[in-house]
Amino acid sequence: MVPAGPRPATTRTDATQILGALPIPVVMLDADNRFLFVNHAAEQFLSMSASQLALHRLGDLLPEDNPIFLLLSQVRQGDVTVTDHDLALESPRLDKHGITVHGTPVADLPGAVLLTLQDASGVRALDRQLSFRSAARSVTGMAAILAHEVKNPLSGIRGAAQLLETSTSEADRELCVLIRDEADRIRALVDRMEIFSEKPIDRGAVNIHRVLEHVRRLAQSGFAAHIRFTELYDPSLPPVWGNRDQLVQVLLNLVKNAAEAITDDGNQNGEIVLSTAYQHGMRLTVPGSRARLDLPLLVMVRDNGPGIPDDLRLHLFEPFVTSKSSGSGLGLALVAKIVGDHGGLIELNSRPGRTEFRLHLPVISDGDGDGGY
Repeated sequence: MVPAGPRPATTRTDATQILGALPIPVVMLDADNRFLFVNHAAEQFLSMSASQLALHRLGDLLPEDNPIFLLLSQVRQGDVTVTDHDLALESPRLDKHGITVHGTPVADLPGAVLLTLQDASGVRALDRQLSFRSAARSVTGMAAILAHEVKNPLSGIRGAAQLLETSTSEADRELCVLIRDEADRIRALVDRMEIFSEKPIDRGAVNIHRVLEHVRRLAQSGFAAHIRFTELYDPSLPPVWGNRDQLVQVLLNLVKNAAEAITDDGNQNGEIVLSTAYQHGMRLTVPGSRARLDLPLLVMVRDNGPGIPDDLRLHLFEPFVTSKSSGSGLGLALVAKIVGDHGGLIELNSRPGRTEFRLHLPVISDGDGDGGY
């Protein structure tokens, strides 16, 4: 039997290395809420380096009335661990929502608190993605019914209106034209809904930067000629495993919406930012299989328009939801469907002056093929 004895204490260096390796943002604050330690995940979360944060207090990043300061006070006064859920960390520097914060006192540093910051927005985005897919499938079934039950008799109605138009009075001819035009409008709506049909995707290696450049050229030569574009690309990104034409459709739709938001707001300094990055940590199940895809390729479309109203954000990707007086509400629903069909994920972050759509997409693997187009 080995005699019991004191265990070797974990050194602060060991603890720092362990905390630094965690994928969850970890922050240590002193009694004055100065940053004593941040791990790499916290640097990304706060969008500042450790050396920059060392020069700041938490109050420099967040207003003093933010609930996180009450949590810090409770930890220090009670010398206990305190947890708060669904916090919003909002300031000119930060815009984080749905954050779970754990605060723990540090035994050998009076007044110091160790914070962990867990962002639950990704989980909620995955839940919404499943809802979007269900909604898209509902539209798919409706489109199939409409195509079969409506388009054929609609063609007969239109043909009859055309025949009557040639043998009626001027006043009745106007009614015939009205019937024909309305039949065409209904047929166009059915055609738009048919794009939700479940069809296999022809995939290959796609250079996402060529897609973005193509979308930018289309936009600047037409609907976004008056808007400044900024491109921030990571040139080392591998190809996307996807369908080029569908990805063009997705990004063109997002850029068009951004341009329309800027124009409708009367913003004379409109800007659309297109950016890419490589980011680990997001996985999603491939539709129709048990396989899971890594989604490390991040594509962002950001604009400085007025933002999206709060009452629309949670339902924006659902069919027939739109803030446009002349919109059908199918564009972003189609975007969500295409991204979902690729096994990807789309997220939205919006506030006045900054709206950002983030696409998490799969990259090509060894068994998928090679090359890019």
